[in-house]
Formats: sequence, structure tokens, C-alpha cells
Amino acid sequence: MKPPANDSFEGQVLALLPSLRRYSRSLTRSDSDGEDLLQDCVEKVLARRAQWRGLNLRGWVLTIMTNLYRNQRRTIVRGSIDLDDAAELPAPEVPNDPLERSRLKDALNGLSEDHRAVLMLIVIEGYTYQEVATLLDIPVGTVMSRLSRARQQLAEHMKADNVITLRRPK
Repeated sequence: MKPPANDSFEGQVLALLPSLRRYSRSLTRSDSDGEDLLQDCVEKVLARRAQWRGLNLRGWVLTIMTNLYRNQRRTIVRGSIDLDDAAELPAPEVPNDPLERSRLKDALNGLSEDHRAVLMLIVIEGYTYQEVATLLDIPVGTVMSRLSRARQQLAEHMKADNVITLRRPK
């Protein structure tokens, strides 16, 4: 079976997978949940191909993913895991600098969903303020304020955890 051509609808969706994967993981804060969201999104995109109007496929797909995530958040109630059952969970991969990666992950997870979505779309995915406003169906001014607040919260969190006392107090 040969791969779909890049100019076909399927080929264009396939080319979007890396950025869709990053965005889904940033929304869900989990690799496995992000993969589930990505698969649900691709399934919906392919099933609703006839609804695409031929303009800005990436924006259309990201809007579908954002709406899927919001709908899942409304219906899913997360349960807790017993400590004995947690031993069977896979261990996360070891980062290059565990402390720095952990601090950044904590800082990102500390952001509200709205702030995190705007930050990831602009900083990681490279969208303009207007494109993000259109994708999330919010005013441009709201995008700008959410981005500013997200950056400020990240900076404060990273700066606050960066103080290490190397000497004993006198």
C-alpha cells in the first residue's frame, strides 16, 4: 500500500500529525491521553471530511481537537489509583535535566486550560494572535491578555524555584 500524496486530504492531515501531537499532549498534560485525543481527532477529521470548506486545514483540525478536548473534560471524572495498582503503571522517560524539566512541567500544569492553550498555540505552534482568536473563538484582546498572563505566571514560577541556598545561615 503506498502512502497518500501530500496534495491529497489524507496527505495533508498526515503532515499535520507532529504539531497535532504536541498540541494534544499540551492540552491533556499526558502522553497517553494526548495520543487518545490525537486519534479521536484524526478519526473525526477523516469522518467529517465533507464538512471541510477547503480553507486552512490546520486551523480546522486544531479547532476540532480543542472542542473534542473540552467535551471530554466536561464528561470525564478522573478517579484515583490505589498505590498498589500504581506499581504496574509504566515509568516516565528520564529527561536530560530532570529538575529543570520537572519545574517547567509543573509551571505549565499550573496554568489554566485557557492560558495553556493560547501559550502553546502561539509559542510552540507559531500561530498569530488573530489565528488563535479565530481557532478558539475569542477576541484578539483576550488572546493577548491570556498570553501575557501565561508568560508572567511561567516566569514567576520558574524564578521562584530557582533559589538554592548553598551556605548555612549564620
